Amino acid sequence: MKKLGIYKERIDQLIVLANRVIETKQVGLSIGAPAWVSSELFFEFRTSSLSLILSLYGGNHVFYNEFDAIVKRAIPYDTERGRGILKSIHNEIEKGFLVTLSEIVSAEIFSDFLEMADYLLSEKYKDPAAVMIGSVLEEHLRQLAMGKGIEVIDSKSKKAFKADFLNAELSKSLVYNKLDHKSITTWLDLRNKAAHGKYDEYNQQQVEFMMQSVTEFINRTSSK
Repeated sequence: MKKLGIYKERIDQLIVLANRVIETKQVGLSIGAPAWVSSELFFEFRTSSLSLILSLYGGNHVFYNEFDAIVKRAIPYDTERGRGILKSIHNEIEKGFLVTLSEIVSAEIFSDFLEMADYLLSEKYKDPAAVMIGSVLEEHLRQLAMGKGIEVIDSKSKKAFKADFLNAELSKSLVYNKLDHKSITTWLDLRNKAAHGKYDEYNQQQVEFMMQSVTEFINRTSSK
């Protein structure tokens, strides 16, 4: 699949980055002094790797937890262990395991949530339906971003970028056109109104249209 090739390419880039980090190794002048590496390159490697693993497996997977726990210090040993984890992930992609974890499962989850939103709309519960549809959309944007090598976590704050930022970056990268970008902005705005209790600022028909449009958008862009 096209997206798997992009993931493999990104992992290869991070492994190369790990090698660059290790090449900056410096040893203290005194006997027994620990070795260290460039802290700037190391934390670029750490943050980018965590962002990738989070996108592929989620925050509860052993790969994410292991990387987060043992790749903490700007030293050669931690960098080597992180590189080893990335090689394991690369191996899983080669064997086709990622399709099950990232593509099929995510697609099923999206489908389940959209079905729930559709049921809520049929029962005239427009507000929780709008929040649910918006959450599915935001997760889809995050996956699209990772598939294109766009960072989803701020390297400074260590917090996930908001959906509006991802929408802008995806549009800049020509993952979809300006019309899609404008539509997504509108859908996210409606979701935010629902999440903040501004229920009188939109109606049932608008949420139903959002449901149809977001479903079409996800189906159209899932293979990108």
